[in-house]
Amino acid sequence: MEKNIMPLNVLPIGGFAKVKELVSDGIARRRMLDLGLIADTKVESLRKSPSGDPIAYEIRGTVIALRSDEASKILVEAIES
Repeated sequence: MEKNIMPLNVLPIGGFAKVKELVSDGIARRRMLDLGLIADTKVESLRKSPSGDPIAYEIRGTVIALRSDEASKILVEAIES
């Protein structure tokens, strides 16, 4: 993997990234695509729940909570805000 490519679930809170690849398949992949997680979509990691999972992300102007196992299947590239 490239230096800046990482799973979405390890993006620090307050960090920004662009979607590079979805590694899930089937219904899970369809759901991610329906949420707008397509190539080069900008994502911001907003906050964790008190238990640490799920994490809230801003995607295309909407706040979406994703569990760590779902977010780990979304590969992103860290970017500056």
